[in-house]
Amino acid sequence: MRDCVRKLKPGAPLLVYVYYAFDNRPGWFRALWRVTDLGRVVISRLPFGLRRAVTTGIAVLVYWPLARGAALAERLGIRVEGLPLSAYRHNSFYSMKTDALDRFGTRLEQRFSRARIAAMMADAGLVDVRFSVGVPYWVACGTRG
Repeated sequence: MRDCVRKLKPGAPLLVYVYYAFDNRPGWFRALWRVTDLGRVVISRLPFGLRRAVTTGIAVLVYWPLARGAALAERLGIRVEGLPLSAYRHNSFYSMKTDALDRFGTRLEQRFSRARIAAMMADAGLVDVRFSVGVPYWVACGTRG
């Protein structure tokens, strides 16, 4: 992050999208993520064509039904913000497919708490750091001091 900030002019913004550590989610959500992460470890080591096919299958069989189910529940007046993949309820299938590849097809995945991201941004010389207040977490923007 420091290298990126060094390239900015003073006063220029830096927008970052970092995998968050689910520090704002309940324990059951983090446990579910741990289970899916075991799949990521295996899937991410497959040859790319097979990896893409498997993650497209995940998008079809998991992302799409959960997202569309959340959209239906929302239309029925049910709060869906805490449901897995509810953030995709208004997204296209293409978005689900590419995000499934990103989530399960990447060997290295580091997750950070909001506090750690803020500290990294400050240490890199960014000021006026702001985080998104909704999904996706954690998108943050800071300005080079």
